[in-house]
Amino acid sequence: MTICRQGKGKRMISFKHVSKHYPNGTTAVDDLSLELPEGDITVLVGSSGCGKTTTLRMVNRMVEPSSGTVSVGGRDILEADAAELRRGIGYVIQQAGLFPHRTILDNIATVPLLLGWGRRKARARAAELLELVGLPAGSGKRYPHQLSGGQQQRVGVARALAADPPVLLMDEPFGAVDPVVRTQLQNELLRLQSELRKTVVFVTHDIDEAVRLGDRIAIFRTGGHLVQCAPPAELLASPADDFVAGFLGAERGLKLLSLSTLADVPQEPAPADDGTDRWRLVTSGRGEPLGWRDTEGPDGDEAPLLPVRPLRDTDSLLSALDESLASPAGLVARVDADGVLTGVTGRDRIHEHAGRRHAEAGRASAVKAAAPDSDASVTA
Repeated sequence: MTICRQGKGKRMISFKHVSKHYPNGTTAVDDLSLELPEGDITVLVGSSGCGKTTTLRMVNRMVEPSSGTVSVGGRDILEADAAELRRGIGYVIQQAGLFPHRTILDNIATVPLLLGWGRRKARARAAELLELVGLPAGSGKRYPHQLSGGQQQRVGVARALAADPPVLLMDEPFGAVDPVVRTQLQNELLRLQSELRKTVVFVTHDIDEAVRLGDRIAIFRTGGHLVQCAPPAELLASPADDFVAGFLGAERGLKLLSLSTLADVPQEPAPADDGTDRWRLVTSGRGEPLGWRDTEGPDGDEAPLLPVRPLRDTDSLLSALDESLASPAGLVARVDADGVLTGVTGRDRIHEHAGRRHAEAGRASAVKAAAPDSDASVTA
């Protein structure tokens, strides 16, 4: 049995020794014990056939467990009316699953109408949600086929949120859109979550998406076995076994850097224009970095500027490492919220902080694994 303990947050969803067996002998989920904290995004990840979608669909009784107990808000789902349970849980799937013969407003208003809100109230709520997910008000009168794939997915999220459910299930919701739109939708989900703090169960096969979105990641292997469940930084720093390490990929160290920001990395004054440094950072009259100039080149002050990509404190260490490697000076130009230069950070400083961050994540994982109320996975 693999247990992923709850941690500090209040428990919203609980699996206790849950298994799902089918008549043909297939075991989709095997003795799963998992507790999901309220207000977090928990990402279920693994290859095809590992049981992650079955696990998600057991939360709203679209699949019923063969054994064990699934609880939502402290209540056994099998004790609840299935239709009533589903109306209180938002559900988003690939390609949105919108009703093609209904307008966008009516699609979003579906669950509120089923709950007896009345047409005016339900449509008013739908209009609010259009704005919340970043769609223009005029799109409410259109039909699904008149929207792009990314817009349809936004409508799917809005429909799932219409009755303000505490739990949101998302089954590979962004898997059918192109990479650029996928990134936009991920950003939108993170923005919405920062405002709404729903308990989200998110299924994906993409570990990069899991690392970007998840407060915690649960990795499954074929046969419905939960192998490890932990916050992304701990998972990347200390995979439980070779299977997890292989799933995370050879670049898991770089993924860990994507979770840390420049905020804690010291910065220094930009190279002075006094002839002591080869590279000079040229700025505008407002102090915005314009580019690097090679002061030792044959053209002197007439030398063309080489590109600079300024970073803010909120940018990741991975972005900082990339920029330090691209910079001819080996320095990252740091700017404030207005784009004004505040200083520079060298490549060595970034490497040093990245190493420290990796070590800290590894120590935190080891401490939690040893604690009796640990969030880490324990195999018995």
